[in-house]
Amino acid sequence: MSESNITRISRDDARKLKGLTDRERIRREETAGIEPELDEDEFELDWASARVVIPEPKQMISLRLDPDILAFFKAEGRGYQTRINAVLRAYMEAQKR
Repeated sequence: MSESNITRISRDDARKLKGLTDRERIRREETAGIEPELDEDEFELDWASARVVIPEPKQMISLRLDPDILAFFKAEGRGYQTRINAVLRAYMEAQKR
């Protein structure tokens, strides 16, 4: 983790932030038997059918790209090689159909 991602606050500020959570409301609702509202984005997983998939290691290659293409992907930030791989995979999958 880089230094730019680290936030420093005083102990007093941390104590003030501690009150920003809804822990007390959650405890009151649990005590009263109130079910929490389900988030529309939540779903249940069937873990019985889950399987462990170990990804194949990626192969290191040398690839020549146009400077503007490389600049485009790098401008998006970290992980540009992964994004390039995803675009190539999407193209490959589209060609299989």
